[in-house]
Amino acid sequence: MSNFLESVSQNFDKAAALTGLPEGLLAQIKVSNAVYRMNFPVKIGNKYEVIEAYRVQHSHHRSPTKGGIRFSQKVNQEEVEALAALMTYKCALVDVPFGGSKGGVRISPRNYTTAQLQKITRRYTAELIRKNFIGPGIDVPAPDYGTGPREMAWILDTYQSFKGGDIDAAGCVTGKPVSQHGIRGRTEATGRGVYYGVREAMSHKNDMKALGLTVGLGGKSVAIQGFGNVGYYSAKIMSEEGGAKIVCIAEYEGAIYAKDGIDIEGLAKYRKETGTIMDFPGTENLPTRKGIFKVDCDVMVPAALENQITMNNVKQIKAKIVVEAANGPVTADASEYLIKKGVMIIPDMFINAGGVTVSYFEWLKNLSHMRFGRMEKRFNQNTYLNLMKTVEDMTGKKIGAKEKLILTRGADEVDLVRSGLEETMITAYNEIRDVMKRRKKVEDLRTAAFISALNKISSDYLALGIFP
Repeated sequence: MSNFLESVSQNFDKAAALTGLPEGLLAQIKVSNAVYRMNFPVKIGNKYEVIEAYRVQHSHHRSPTKGGIRFSQKVNQEEVEALAALMTYKCALVDVPFGGSKGGVRISPRNYTTAQLQKITRRYTAELIRKNFIGPGIDVPAPDYGTGPREMAWILDTYQSFKGGDIDAAGCVTGKPVSQHGIRGRTEATGRGVYYGVREAMSHKNDMKALGLTVGLGGKSVAIQGFGNVGYYSAKIMSEEGGAKIVCIAEYEGAIYAKDGIDIEGLAKYRKETGTIMDFPGTENLPTRKGIFKVDCDVMVPAALENQITMNNVKQIKAKIVVEAANGPVTADASEYLIKKGVMIIPDMFINAGGVTVSYFEWLKNLSHMRFGRMEKRFNQNTYLNLMKTVEDMTGKKIGAKEKLILTRGADEVDLVRSGLEETMITAYNEIRDVMKRRKKVEDLRTAAFISALNKISSDYLALGIFP
């Protein structure tokens, strides 16, 4: 079985061979530009622990670089390099002007108190500052597996304590709490991006007909592996706004199934109260958490970690569409198997780009020092009100107060963020699909996505005059 970095490399090589780009240029795009491995001491209780951590800047074709920080006992250099590379391709795909980067701290957050995690996060940030691996114009971290808004707020506070005179300091990290220079809509961004991307993919009649499916998410059965931030919001939005039926949810403690669909909000509340998804009323427990891969469904959404669908279990997959909401959940060889079987794989480098897209919006907000919608919301609302009054005067009919309120409401920050995310995901999907349809040798969306990303990145390098 291929490891994560090998899978990314295999997928890269497959697409690179079809681009016609110079070998030297492709080699430059493929390699990580800078790898910072660090070990630092942190006092935990009465003892000192030496923490292993990483920050990888994969590509500087655009600046700053951008990528999340994960806290996991499984973190290693190869994993962080693979994630950084995917960030480069992901940013290029959705036209976000960043190079790719990624960070990792080798700890299990469950083993530490909040105060201890804060110590570790602040020390890690200090190490990044010391080596010039963080800054609004240098490298901008974000949340990933095991981290969230709390950790990003600690990073910002640490950065500001070192760089107090930097007026743009808030832009050194994204995914912050709204009260700490964050942006509304960031928490749900990756899951909402998954919804927009899947909805667009399932809107193409001929593509769905080839899979034996009707157009649209409505009524389709969906199984989701992972009930963290991405899995929860993917399930919630796909069911509430897309009309999908979430039939299976898997987490580290196990998996549950309900043929007629699972109440996602009810499940989230139940897990918060009990600490588990198991025995949720109206569902049956599957024998193991891996049982999700045997579930008969239209759409499978692995939203946990990498290397979940491998040659050891890929033959169990019954879904017609596999949506890589996690990074690298399907190994390269398993991906080839599914493609030959006629399964549509919506690749990670596109479908989970909602997080970095909204992080881009947050970064722009921090650099402009202004909340989105502040300038235009009331102007637009007053314009719509005047329009409604004109319509009433011309027709002699009054529009109800409730209807008028809906029709004349100006856009809040979250409305603009969602609108920008929806436009980004729809545009990017159709660019990828066009590459696949135009090129005879391209049979899958992942290869098409790589080709699209490589062409964009190469244009930046060629513009620099490095590769004449």
